[in-house]
Amino acid sequence: MMDWTDRNCRAFHRHLTKRALLYTEMVTADAVIRGDRDRLLGFDPAEHPVALQLGGSEPDKLAEAARIGAQLGYDEINLNVGCPSERVQSGAFGACLMREPELVADCLSAMREAAKHEGRSVPVTVKHRLGVDDDDPWTSLFSFVNTLARAGTTTFIVHARKAWLKGLSPKENRELPPLDYDLVYELKHLRRDLEIILNGGLASLDEAERQLPSFDGVMLGRAAYHTPAILLEADRRFFGDTAPLRTPDQAAVDFRPWIVKRLGQGVPLHAITRHMLGLFTARPGARQWRRILSEKAPRATGASAIAIYDEALAAVAREPATA
Repeated sequence: MMDWTDRNCRAFHRHLTKRALLYTEMVTADAVIRGDRDRLLGFDPAEHPVALQLGGSEPDKLAEAARIGAQLGYDEINLNVGCPSERVQSGAFGACLMREPELVADCLSAMREAAKHEGRSVPVTVKHRLGVDDDDPWTSLFSFVNTLARAGTTTFIVHARKAWLKGLSPKENRELPPLDYDLVYELKHLRRDLEIILNGGLASLDEAERQLPSFDGVMLGRAAYHTPAILLEADRRFFGDTAPLRTPDQAAVDFRPWIVKRLGQGVPLHAITRHMLGLFTARPGARQWRRILSEKAPRATGASAIAIYDEALAAVAREPATA
């Protein structure tokens, strides 16, 4: 989720769930090797478990990026072979690589060899679609997975849609190609030796829970981003946590000290709160919360910016939740 799941977003989501695995934005191998690593790859130890998602198509560069990620302490290195954007296609990676499974297998093999640090081998996984354009999804999916599995890949995160590289925008690619959970289930049924994680179209924890018995895991993307309060239930429902369930109000108050800390480090308020706009979705006061943070946070400067956050919190408090 490029431009979304940065370290501020991840810190907020980790504040809502202690157990779910969090993913970075997709970062290109070139950017990891040559770019500002603190800005692109920096993370707080509290974010664990956290996975670094990479984009690229050159085994040597991806291996170097995986080595850097392992040294920085990431818990997983993931190769994105599912993004359909034109920006990604122009770099010859993302979903278009599904038509080059042997190359992807070489990339992942190189990454696995490189992702070893201080006696530990960091898991290397792949995220992909069912196929692209006019490919037959059954044929393309099984051929792709089998090729990678023969080369040693064991964990596959499957977005249960095809990617149309011609004619659909990235947004349309997330919505228009039909979901086919049954095909991903068939993959899991026939390849029980592999870890298959379902992704795509899971809009709530209820939907995720219905699908989970058929797979080794489920991945939420936009549902977690746009309605982050659902993550407050994740640890209890999926990990057996017995701590009292917090409300979004409590979570927002508890997150305040972290915001103060980041403001003191020079991080703009808007860079943090832009990821929090959906926290009170469908609640009284949600519109005021969004309005204050959207209109005032971008103009707030310095440590005093926390007053804007407090104003937004007060607006929600004036509208108590209803059953």
